[in-house]
Amino acid sequence: MTDELAADAAHPASPRPRPRRAVLLSLFAGLAVFAYVFDQLTKLWVTSTMVEGERIPVLPPLLHWYYIRNSGAAFSIGENVTWVFTIIMVAVSVAIVFQLRRLGSAWWAVALGLLLGGALGNLTDRLFREPSFAMGHVIDFIQLPNFAIFNIADSAVVSSVVLICLLTLRGIGLDGSRHAGPNSRHAGPKQDGSKDV
Repeated sequence: MTDELAADAAHPASPRPRPRRAVLLSLFAGLAVFAYVFDQLTKLWVTSTMVEGERIPVLPPLLHWYYIRNSGAAFSIGENVTWVFTIIMVAVSVAIVFQLRRLGSAWWAVALGLLLGGALGNLTDRLFREPSFAMGHVIDFIQLPNFAIFNIADSAVVSSVVLICLLTLRGIGLDGSRHAGPNSRHAGPKQDGSKDV
């Protein structure tokens, strides 16, 4: 007994490392907040400095600020069913939060953080902007040649979807484990039990 105590005194237990899950959740939350706040601040800037329908050249002919209010989805699809997009965005936001219990990958934390921030950015417009609650029109202002006019929230959502597609093609699961896929050299989780970020 005394020998064990002496050994413990000679080699004190090292402090526990911060749980990896906490780091992943912090990354997820940080990106979600960043995407949401950046989106809302740019929309505030547009609505306070521009008139609806105004178009400002930034890097002509590639980039213009063009202030419009969109009642539908991309390319003005579904303009008469705004409430449907409100329900979809609420459902997406709830689904993301439920998936967090399985989160084990830094790249998935990035993807889901951007997705939630973007969804909440446009959902805020749907809920609180004119013409009415849950029927609000989304503020769009970024115009590229031969493309839909969009906003920061849209950019965050698209970026997250691209990243999710790449992770899926590489066979990286939400929990960080490697699965068999087109570009995967592993048929399952690594033999040593480790996970990919």
